[in-house]
Amino acid sequence: MVAADCRVKNPAGLHAFSERLRYLRKQQGYSQQKLADIANVEQSTIRRIERVQLAPTLDLLISLSRALGLEVRDLVDDPAITHSDGAL
Repeated sequence: MVAADCRVKNPAGLHAFSERLRYLRKQQGYSQQKLADIANVEQSTIRRIERVQLAPTLDLLISLSRALGLEVRDLVDDPAITHSDGAL
């Protein structure tokens, strides 16, 4: 569920992204705090993204992808994220 303060055009895509981030974080064996430390962000930022309470900015996507050793496209290149609003 999307929090009231998190208004986005594609809430289903944000939900899919939050699940993908959680999956990739756990695949690396990182806690939320460990990922936050590596990405140089607050742990609450990771928690809010994973709870679908925060839509990440481009800067945050870059930081997260670097922390996970991925390209930004690896975080978001998923039809469940990019096309979940029904648009192709």
